[in-house]
Amino acid sequence: MFTHVMIGSNDLERARSFYDATFAALGGVPGEMDSRGRLIYRHNGGRLMITTPINGEPATAANGGTIGIAAASPSHVVAWHDAGIAHGGTSIESPPIERPNGAFVAYLRDPDGNKLTARTQTTT
Repeated sequence: MFTHVMIGSNDLERARSFYDATFAALGGVPGEMDSRGRLIYRHNGGRLMITTPINGEPATAANGGTIGIAAASPSHVVAWHDAGIAHGGTSIESPPIERPNGAFVAYLRDPDGNKLTARTQTTT
C-alpha cells in the first residue's frame, strides 16, 4: 500500500543513533543518508525516511499517529524496546507485553516524540 513513511526530526544524528539501534535489534541494517540529506531505513520490504522539515520549521510528532514495525519474535520486540530506551527513546503505554489477541507489542516515543510500536503475532 505505501512506498514509504517519512517523519521529521530536529536532530538527524540523534535520530540516526536511535533508529540504527532499534533496527539493529530487529536484525536490520543502519540507515543510509541520501543525496538530499534524508536518513533512509529499509526493513521487511518497507522504507522509513527521516528528514529535517523542508519548510525550515521545527519537526513535530503526529497527534494520533503511530508507526508500526514488524518484529520476528517477542525477544526481538523486547530488544527493540531496550535499544530504543538506551538511545534516547521513552517507553510509553506499558512494558513489552502479550495482548489478549496474541499480539506481543512494545511502544516507544523516539527522541523527536514520534510514537512507534514493534509487534509480532504469537498466536492466531
